Amino acid sequence: MSVAGGGYSSMLAGASAPASDKGKRRNRRKELSEEQKQEVRDAFELFDTDKDQAIDYHELKSAMRALGFDVKKADVLKVMQDYDRAGTGKITFPDFSEVLKDWILARDPAEELQKAFRLFDDDGTGKVSIRNLRRVARELGETMTDDELRAMIDEFDTDGDGEIHIDDFISIMTGDT
Repeated sequence: MSVAGGGYSSMLAGASAPASDKGKRRNRRKELSEEQKQEVRDAFELFDTDKDQAIDYHELKSAMRALGFDVKKADVLKVMQDYDRAGTGKITFPDFSEVLKDWILARDPAEELQKAFRLFDDDGTGKVSIRNLRRVARELGETMTDDELRAMIDEFDTDGDGEIHIDDFISIMTGDT
């Protein structure tokens, strides 16, 4: 997924700041995947609008949101306070990368899957219908016929009601089909 492309995969949208409970984080991966590292770099480069190899508060907030974090002003100010050691009002890529690594690794996969499901289920029915799938395909610039969309739903619709439920969606996303 390209940060600028805004796709619905890879780094799922809407995460919050990492939990301070270290016990929860003990069993998680300690490193980002190469794809995640590239997305962090892409976000930094995209939002370093003046190309000075450092980002200010506004650029940081935009970059973090582009990476799927629902950051508040206080979150961004805390990052700036913790990492702007020189007092320039900016942070460099190594610091940005360190912050984002911690935040990405602290994400709860189950919560992220539920958030991704809600991107498809925009009408809040708890199911993904052909209408929902058509909208997502259109938003991603995909041209698909209703027959193609129906075939996608039929492949994963475990109860035969013509819609994808959250359990079906989680199975699709985790490869447990």
